[in-house]
Amino acid sequence: MRTEPRTARPRLPAVLTAFIASAALLLSGCFAGAGGGGLADSGGNAVNVLMVNNPQMTDLQRLTKSHFTPQTGIEVHFTVLPENDVRDKISQEFANQAGVYDVASISNFEAPLYGKYGWLAPLDDTVAKDPSFDQADILEPIEEGLRGDDGKLYAEPFYGESSFLMYRKDVFAAKGLSVPERPTWQQVAALAAEADGAEPGMKGICLRGLPGWGEVFAPLTTVVNTYGGTWFTKDWQARVNGDGFTEAATMYVDLVRAHGEPGAAQAGFAECLSSFQQGRTAMWYDATSAAGLLEAEDSPVAGKVGYAMAPVHRTEASGWLYSWAWGIQAASERQEAAAAFVSWASGRQYEELVGEELGWARVPAGKRASTYANPEYQAAASSFYRIAEQSIVSADPRDPGLQPRPTVGIQFVDIPEFPDLATRVSQEIAAAIAGRTTVAAALDRGQDLAERVAAEYRTD
Repeated sequence: MRTEPRTARPRLPAVLTAFIASAALLLSGCFAGAGGGGLADSGGNAVNVLMVNNPQMTDLQRLTKSHFTPQTGIEVHFTVLPENDVRDKISQEFANQAGVYDVASISNFEAPLYGKYGWLAPLDDTVAKDPSFDQADILEPIEEGLRGDDGKLYAEPFYGESSFLMYRKDVFAAKGLSVPERPTWQQVAALAAEADGAEPGMKGICLRGLPGWGEVFAPLTTVVNTYGGTWFTKDWQARVNGDGFTEAATMYVDLVRAHGEPGAAQAGFAECLSSFQQGRTAMWYDATSAAGLLEAEDSPVAGKVGYAMAPVHRTEASGWLYSWAWGIQAASERQEAAAAFVSWASGRQYEELVGEELGWARVPAGKRASTYANPEYQAAASSFYRIAEQSIVSADPRDPGLQPRPTVGIQFVDIPEFPDLATRVSQEIAAAIAGRTTVAAALDRGQDLAERVAAEYRTD
């Protein structure tokens, strides 16, 4: 449970426009790429799930059909969308309380906000009380991020993550290069330059450049933190073009332009995963959850990857803290079936099922202490599980940088305006990566946007 109150937020009508403005433009097109064979009717023995198209989720989609539905008789209809699209659609669906989707994949950013506005059904008396679920097994930092100001639990984690550096240890060994266990960004930049071209077509590093508050600004904000920057000071002064933010963004943009993947301005998690797996990049800074995919039996780089803590500059650590979790819409008419699905999808039994059928490295980890204590998981994840767990449990969303913050959050600011703000600034950063503008000009425009947000929160 949270030990400190969050900063008071504006009432819902004052923030809804900023929170879901971009979603309204995309709503009619968000069904493109969806999977699951259509939506269920109003019957109680079916569940509609809206989720991101990450690999762990698509594993779930397959296993649900072959296991959950035969066991329970509950049909699950999935709509699966890319990250930016699913965020837009979820914000529209839950803000309107349309009741079309019973369950959605949300994060530790949305859960407290949606809970505050009454958009989510609390899970304390449903999933959390299921004896087979074992709520006490959930890692404390992950659970805390899914509770609201009122202490209620508004989502259950599917997997949790921090961030770390992944690198091709075979490529580095061949070139006589070594990666420190706790590297600095200066060391990473130097290694990227050395590894660039180590194999035909291989670039030194992959870094997200795709616009989106949950895409490029997931890693970039951790860089901002360790360089001494921040989006806002504790008294709500915008600092997007401040020294620390500028130094971090300049380093990031220069690094990816010099030694990063081709088309970096349109590369997100999925693109970097593919690039790294296919041997097109030698390093990758991203989510700890990626390791299970890299070490899966069918991965071309399984056994070839080394792992190091998130790179730093002026702080001792800089990894983010995030979870993809399941929230149940308050307006859903299928609460019981939805809770049964969430309990199964986030449960220990599901992890064991993934381990047995798909391999223990593919388990959606990062949420349960029992996972990291499981000998089968330890054996399959021996190259990364210790550093992944350490990154998660040591992340501090209350003190991620060098100065006090107005809200909790490492790679995000916990206010409803942040998705719109950061997405707009991310478009400027992507333009800088593509060479269409400068970092200074991008951050000056970002500062103007951030100042408008900050002014709504200042009390002076």
